[in-house]
Amino acid sequence: MRWLIFFMLLSVATQSFAQKFTFPKLIVQSEKLSSIIPKNWKIIDSVQGDLNQDNQQDLVLILEHHTAINEDRAYGNYEIELITETQKPRILAVYFKVNNKYRLAIQNNDFVLRSEEGGKMGDPLKSIRVDNNKLILSFEGGNEWRWKLNYEFEYLQKQWNLVMANNVYYHKDSGEMVDKQYDFVDRTIKTVVGSIFKRNISNTTDEDILVFGSQRTLNDFKKPWTWEITKDNYL
Repeated sequence: MRWLIFFMLLSVATQSFAQKFTFPKLIVQSEKLSSIIPKNWKIIDSVQGDLNQDNQQDLVLILEHHTAINEDRAYGNYEIELITETQKPRILAVYFKVNNKYRLAIQNNDFVLRSEEGGKMGDPLKSIRVDNNKLILSFEGGNEWRWKLNYEFEYLQKQWNLVMANNVYYHKDSGEMVDKQYDFVDRTIKTVVGSIFKRNISNTTDEDILVFGSQRTLNDFKKPWTWEITKDNYL
């Protein structure tokens, strides 16, 4: 009997260990915000604004799971460089306002950086906002060398196209800085080199043609730092 109990407990433990975390599928349509939030998740940031140019106040949510889990996250090439980290998963969700109801426009489980991915600066999620019908997400992190990332997405032809981005890399003490500003509509890249403390005095600016393949969208953008635009140049 003791052996039978032992094997039963072992079987249960093995099954529990093998269970993999899965993201919930958010409700497609609702009149109430409260019914959108899945069990064991909470809103950590939100913003309203017109994203599909219909003069309605659409809703952007960032949700966070209530407990930390082991999660595979990408650094560099998403296909081959996965690192397992223990942290609280996050979801980015956009709901369009249609006839006084919220209708799900996109759910992205990967793009928003987690609270442990900002280094000594803490949570890297700095802000989300809607400006001129565009969704803008800002991240910041690092240690002595720090970084800022800004992404601007626009809803066009049923896709969330990345239209602008900004990547700043700087030293917190010396102020040494490289600021790369990407325009994916005009296909240009502006690089500012100098000091973050003296942006308009001694910095130099170069502008060049931005060469890239297919247009990036929020639907297929797995995570910041995973798009190698040019060799060893990640966004």
